[in-house]
Amino acid sequence: MKILLHICCAPCAIHPLHELRREGHQVTGFFDNPNIHPLPEYRKRLETLIDYAAQEGLPLIQADHYEPEAYFNAIRFEGTRRCAACYRLRLKRTALTARREGFEGFTSTLFYSIYQDHGLLKEIAGECAAEKGLDFCYQDFREGWREGVSLSRRMGMYRQRYCGCLFSEKERFEQDQRKGISSKK
Repeated sequence: MKILLHICCAPCAIHPLHELRREGHQVTGFFDNPNIHPLPEYRKRLETLIDYAAQEGLPLIQADHYEPEAYFNAIRFEGTRRCAACYRLRLKRTALTARREGFEGFTSTLFYSIYQDHGLLKEIAGECAAEKGLDFCYQDFREGWREGVSLSRRMGMYRQRYCGCLFSEKERFEQDQRKGISSKK
């Protein structure tokens, strides 16, 4: 099957890409993450992904430009449901791109993360696929978490410590402060 793989970052792409290829799928990566903040973080993640995609021979479609306004507009009245709004924004864009570019289905590296709300992601991805008449290629990639982390470290990839949004960075910073970890390197 010709699958568009939404990618949040290169380290999270390692295991899903290997699994999808092992199953015989033709995979193209898709980077559209307006939630990532600030711009230097967005650029680091994109540059790391571009390098990894080149190394793996992975075709890559990128968002036209950095657009945090879309993210902030999507979540502005969502409060604690901001993650659902963020998932919906990115998965809708993935489904739209998959439809426009002739893919049969899509999935996301978000299904690799042990930190994301897997059930909610699955529900939203299914809705987005149905809206565009595509297959949502569900797979729980979390079983490869440790292997992917280990490989990304061995490869010397840039690894971030938060999902990308301003709120998760704030939560990470507060956790570090509680643990007595300095934010200076």
